[in-house]
Amino acid sequence: MKQLALGVRLRAEAVFESFAPGQNSEVLTALKSANAAPLWLWGAHGTGKTHLLQAVCAAAGDTAAYFPLDRSLALPSEALAGFERSHVLCIDDVDAIAGDQAWERALFGLFNEAAELRTRLIFAAMVAPRQAAWVLDDWRSRAGSCLVYQLRELDDEGRIEALRLRAAQRGLQLPYETSEYLLKRMPRDLPTLFQILDALDEASLVEQRRLTIPFIRDALEKHAGTKS
Repeated sequence: MKQLALGVRLRAEAVFESFAPGQNSEVLTALKSANAAPLWLWGAHGTGKTHLLQAVCAAAGDTAAYFPLDRSLALPSEALAGFERSHVLCIDDVDAIAGDQAWERALFGLFNEAAELRTRLIFAAMVAPRQAAWVLDDWRSRAGSCLVYQLRELDDEGRIEALRLRAAQRGLQLPYETSEYLLKRMPRDLPTLFQILDALDEASLVEQRRLTIPFIRDALEKHAGTKS
């Protein structure tokens, strides 16, 4: 697996088997297919874009590369050089560089080179390709030519399934009523719920207790007490 020399690593839990699809079954089918057409995923924060890009890379193995474009990494556009030779290239946070001519030119060049090399490109962003504030018409055209899929947010049943899958990866059994309890009392976005579940797992290991409602209530009260 080609990695960036900036501490970027694929998350071990980011595989297809741990993704609760909800209304996104069509997206999963497209990602798992052998279709080489460029694909663009978009959706709100917490809908699983990064999870799915990394799951594609995990499934493809050493022939794939994952490249995040989050501006906090402060990468130069030249950092993209060579990635077009990957068999599968997943580029995350694409809309983060909208308006940066150097980056847009780099993406335009990469798109063309990848087409010649038959590299599969998969992009992820918060918005559809034609909604981003691009400044280069050539790149706008290339981005707009991708197959576009919107990731839908999960309903409560989907969130419970996502929590169950996350717990199973950690070797935990998460009772349905426990998941319901968390949904009713905690923020409902999945990244926050996953963080809470991971913290509860650590606490359960320390205290050698199962993830029951009484244990979770006590653990959350203790956590609130330490912050006050």
